[in-house]
Amino acid sequence: MRKVRTPFLIVNPKSYLYGEKSLELAKAADKVAEDTGVEIFFTCPFADIRYIAENTKNIIVTAQHMESLRPGRGMGHVLPESLKAAGAEAVFLNHAENSCTVAELYTTMNRAKELEMLTVVCADSVVESRAIAEMKPDILLSEPTDLIGTGETADDSYVLEMTEQIHDVNPEILIMIASGVNSPEDVYNIIKLGADGTGATSGIIGAPDPARMVREMAEAMAKADKEKKEEQCDENV
Repeated sequence: MRKVRTPFLIVNPKSYLYGEKSLELAKAADKVAEDTGVEIFFTCPFADIRYIAENTKNIIVTAQHMESLRPGRGMGHVLPESLKAAGAEAVFLNHAENSCTVAELYTTMNRAKELEMLTVVCADSVVESRAIAEMKPDILLSEPTDLIGTGETADDSYVLEMTEQIHDVNPEILIMIASGVNSPEDVYNIIKLGADGTGATSGIIGAPDPARMVREMAEAMAKADKEKKEEQCDENV
């Protein structure tokens, strides 16, 4: 399974983009990943996964969802093997717009592990985040559901508490804080506060130049990470 470098940025167009427009932004994100060294996940509709995977080399192509079924019967459902074969290296699970039952979430996470696909699993509250942390996702995305798409980010105390609570359960999990991320400044602040990654939908798609916004967010992320490491070195001297 691919090891995720930190910090990481998730470019998540949801269903706002598809086909050529989706590929256009994916290629731009691919170039940003190459230029900045920032790990970038790129989500896309199921039908675009192969299209994007075959035309990029640096981004982690990510499915927006999948189910736990196995090859065979299951007409109309999302087969994990089909996503993997198309080129998906990661999968989003339990997003507020497509939530799972606890049983289905756990089973689907295990299916992803069987196929060596990275899991990005969403949670809202501290309680839900701690519960999901017990299931050992690769990345735990904590975001207040009511802030999604608002352009308003969670306050600093939310970032600090989530980081502490999740690492209390499992220090190996990578922590992503998102929802309402709208600018490079938001990205910078979240990484400086201790998160491993962040991402955006409307903050990127709604920008006058989405490709430029991806680049500015990645550069802000790299700057915050560099400063954080320098500060840690100074403390250890």
